[in-house]
Amino acid sequence: MVTVAEVLSLVLVSLLWGCTNPFLKKGSEGIENVTETNRVSQLLAEIKFLLLNMKYLVPFLLNQSGSLVYFYTLSTTDLSLAVPVANSLTFLCTLLTGKLLGEEFGGKRAVVGMFVTMAGITLCVISSIEGKDADRQNVSQPQL
Repeated sequence: MVTVAEVLSLVLVSLLWGCTNPFLKKGSEGIENVTETNRVSQLLAEIKFLLLNMKYLVPFLLNQSGSLVYFYTLSTTDLSLAVPVANSLTFLCTLLTGKLLGEEFGGKRAVVGMFVTMAGITLCVISSIEGKDADRQNVSQPQL
C-alpha cells in the first residue's frame, strides 16, 4: 500500500523540480551572450557563467536536491506509481510557477490539460492502493 510518506515525498520531488524550472530559465538568461573562439572554450565559459550566477545556482541546487529525494523515494515506492506521479506533478508545478512569474502557458487548453493530468494521477494512486489491498487479501486468505 502507498504510504502517506511516499506520496508526500513524490509531491516534494515535484515541487522541487517543477518550481525551480522557471527560475532556472530566468537564471540562465544572458548565456547566449557568452562567446568564445572554440567549442571547448565556449563550453567552459558557459559553465563558468552558470556556476557564478546565483540566480541560476540556487534553483539548480534545489532542483538537484529534488533528484536526491526522488532516488530515495524510488527505493521504497512502486515505479508504476512514482514515475507518472512525479513527472505529471512536476509539469503542473512548472506551469503554475511560470504563470506566477508572468510567463504565458497556453490558455484554456493548458487548464484542461492540468485537470486531465490531475485525473490521471488520481487514477494511478487509486489503482495502486486498490491493487495492493487486493494482493494483501489474496495472500491472507488460504486457498481451498
